This record gives sequence, structure tokens and C-alpha cells, in this order.
Amino acid sequence: MRDLGAGFGYLMKGQRWVAQHGKQYGWSLLPGLITLVLYAAALVCLGVWGGDFVSWTTPFADDWTSPWQGLFRGFLTAVLFALALLLAVLTFTAVTLLIGQPFYESLSEEVDRTESGGHAPESGLPLWRELWISTRDSLRLLVRAALWAILLFALGFIPFVGQTVVPVIGFFVTGYFLTEELTSVAWQRRGREVRERLALLRSRKGLAWGFGTPLALAFLVPFVAVFLMPGAVAGATLMVRELEGEPQAQDPARAQAQGSNAQWPAAYGQGHPAPHGQGQGAQWSGPHDQGQAN
Repeated sequence: MRDLGAGFGYLMKGQRWVAQHGKQYGWSLLPGLITLVLYAAALVCLGVWGGDFVSWTTPFADDWTSPWQGLFRGFLTAVLFALALLLAVLTFTAVTLLIGQPFYESLSEEVDRTESGGHAPESGLPLWRELWISTRDSLRLLVRAALWAILLFALGFIPFVGQTVVPVIGFFVTGYFLTEELTSVAWQRRGREVRERLALLRSRKGLAWGFGTPLALAFLVPFVAVFLMPGAVAGATLMVRELEGEPQAQDPARAQAQGSNAQWPAAYGQGHPAPHGQGQGAQWSGPHDQGQAN
């Protein structure tokens, strides 16, 4: 329960951070607006032509008598639209992060600089390489999210359980995926591979659920996702700092230790713990540490 509260706290801290940094917040709204327009257009098209699509895919029902044909195809149309909405919620963040990679990278770096007194981890990779890694990881996540959506959709037909338990599980699953997506911005700059990220999140599932589940609920309200995305990226960066054992801005002593730890030899830049006495629990990984050590 403590981790659930801590995760929600990071979500709120992220929103407060962007509220205090209006310039970064304004630019970071653009990717969400673009994604919202694209998703809205797709859902409108589905609403207009969804019935025709269902009729085309169910030719066996052409000879059914009224009202069974209408009820059957109407039910399938509603199910198709509901599945599209679920996929939209599951994939909105991944698509927005993909479109807004440069915007959210800049925002996440600024959060790191604010918290560490000027230092922000850098991947050291060219932009095209970062975009390729982000696209690859987003596609992997989208596939997993789609599989979960299909599974939950199928379980939804179970009487009583499908209308009570399954929706609750669905929100927690969605919340976990949102956390995974949002933390990827900060973790990619730290050189963390997907397996390492998943291992860290699985070790703190309550933290991931506390952060992502309220966000998933809020994203059900139109336009809310657009305005919460910048703060969600900022909050996810703060949470990554905790999971990595990095100091927070309110602790000057640890921030000073962080500055000296950035100069460790490259041997400690691949996820190895710091030498004894150099900041308990702190770990650094990624190309940026190697670059500073050289």
C-alpha cells in the first residue's frame, strides 16, 4: 500500500513540476494534441463506417429475419467500437511518446537537471538512433498491449466476472503499461535495456500501479490525456531517479555525492554498484557515464 501511495505521489509531483515550468509545459502539449486529432479521426471513421464493416464481415447473417439481424450486427458494432476505445487508451501514450520524442526528451532532461543541480544523463547516441530504439521499444509494447486487450476483451464475456472483476484488472494492466511507456523516456537516456526496465518495475509493482492506474482512469476523459502527458513524463522521470537510487533536489548532501559519482571509471557505468562510500544504492548505466569517465 505504501508503494501505491508513493506512485500516486510521483504523478502529482510531476504535475506540480510542469506547473512551475510553463515554457516546457507549453511545448510538450503539441505531441498529445497531434495524437488526439489522429485518434479522434480514426474513431469517427469507425463510428461512421463501422456498421458497414460489420455487415461486410458477416455475410452469413444477410438472410436473418428482423430483429435478429439488426441486434446481432448492432452488438458486434458496439463491441468493435469498445475494443477500439480500449486499444486507444492502451496505445495513446506509446504513440504520443513516439511522435513527441524530442519534446519529451527535452522535458525529461530538464527535470533531471533541476533535481541533480545541473546534471542530466545523456545516451550519447545520435537522434536517428534514439528514434529507432524508441520506435522498436514502442512496437514491442504495443504488441503486448494488444494481446492483453484481446485477452481482457474475451474475458469480458464471462457472466458477472466480466462485468466486475475484469474491468478492474484492465485498469491495473493499463496503468502498468502506461508506467512502462512513460518511464522509457528517462531510462533510454540512461542506457537501460527493456529487460532491465521491466525487472525494476516488477520489483516495485505497487509503485507502477499507483502511478499509472489513476492516469489510466483520467485518460478516459476526452482531452485530459493531452494536458496530463507533460506532467506524467516529469513524474515518471522523478520515479526513475528513485528506482536508480539517484539523489533528489531536496537533499543537497546526496546531490553533491551525485556530482562526484558521475566521474566514476567506465567499469562502473554498466549497471554496477558504486564503490563503497560513493552514494549508497546509487547505480549508473549507459553510454553517458562512459563518455564522462573518458
